[in-house]
Amino acid sequence: MQILISGAGIGGPALAHWLGRHGHLPTVVELAPALRAGGQPVDFRGPAHLTVLRRMGLLDELHRLDTGGNPMTFTDRHGRVQLRLPADFAGGEVEIPRGELAQLLHRHSESTTEYLFGNTVTALRQDDRGVRVAFRYGPERRFDLVIGADGLHSRIRALAFGPERDYVRHLGYYAATWQLPNRLGLPAGSTGINTPGRLAAAGADPRDPERAGAFLLFASPQLDHDRHDTDALKSLLQQRFADLGRPVPHLLESLRDADDLYFDSISRADVPSWSNGRIALLGDAACGATIGGMGTGTALVAAYVLATELARADGDHRTAFARYERTVRPYAERCQRGGDRTGPFLAPRTAAGLRARNALLGRRWILDRMLELGKDVATLELPEPV
Repeated sequence: MQILISGAGIGGPALAHWLGRHGHLPTVVELAPALRAGGQPVDFRGPAHLTVLRRMGLLDELHRLDTGGNPMTFTDRHGRVQLRLPADFAGGEVEIPRGELAQLLHRHSESTTEYLFGNTVTALRQDDRGVRVAFRYGPERRFDLVIGADGLHSRIRALAFGPERDYVRHLGYYAATWQLPNRLGLPAGSTGINTPGRLAAAGADPRDPERAGAFLLFASPQLDHDRHDTDALKSLLQQRFADLGRPVPHLLESLRDADDLYFDSISRADVPSWSNGRIALLGDAACGATIGGMGTGTALVAAYVLATELARADGDHRTAFARYERTVRPYAERCQRGGDRTGPFLAPRTAAGLRARNALLGRRWILDRMLELGKDVATLELPEPV
């Protein structure tokens, strides 16, 4: 089948990889002009993640690229350490920079996939024989199926299911990341200044100590802003964090020249049905959480299940979409709940909340129990390969 996938992040290329294996002809369309480099490390934990990576033939390579995880240190505004979290708490069983994972998935899918960068879908019209797709650039084309793997702000979901406000809920925080030269000699890991409702953190790249990554998070009601206006977003961050001490002034100065700023709300998507005729959603577009909901691993699992069910159903998309959602939805929703707690965990809104979090997570047995629960959540009985 000719299958269009919107989004060349993680879920899209992973799905293209599996569809190509099954003899389909995937096309991936991506608004960005190229794969997005950089980004925060993403981790995998639990048998479902590792089984899918092994079946893709990627697990050994990921282990070679593994960062080893990053320890996290939280300080007050005077630099006094309040809490240390070990590398395995945030790093899972294998961790890799998001940009490197995207490149790896692209390499493993490009021989059987048509990639269209710098373009996007503008209209969808489906009938019994397929879906007519209009693009911003180029002529209309017909596809047998269309899959929206284009994230929390999915274009496919907006066109085929309804406006974003019907499905995406703001969870009370915003987050930003970017890369910068490590002129301050920051150590590896993440060290952050924590004040009520705010976190400003930075750490050296584990493989390139000359580079560092910045991470800012703050509590806020939903803002009326243009998430594509980079200059306005940089100004907003400058205002929100201008009063914090070293190394925050250096981070904010580096922000002026940053060309890889990621800024978004911490939100979650909940879509009652993941398919509409010949159009289906995958990953964050269907059941997303911006940070902390194991979204990357869920997208890889969902891509495997969707492609496998299409193969099992011999292309009967109605049967395949129903089986796919029935298998993945309960698993994705369990993982997604972690994203609800990310903002309050990283930046409790009150001084009392900060003290309570620090006291609780300062006990190693509690951390171990949380890691065990995370693995339990990420457990799913996967369909056998076809």
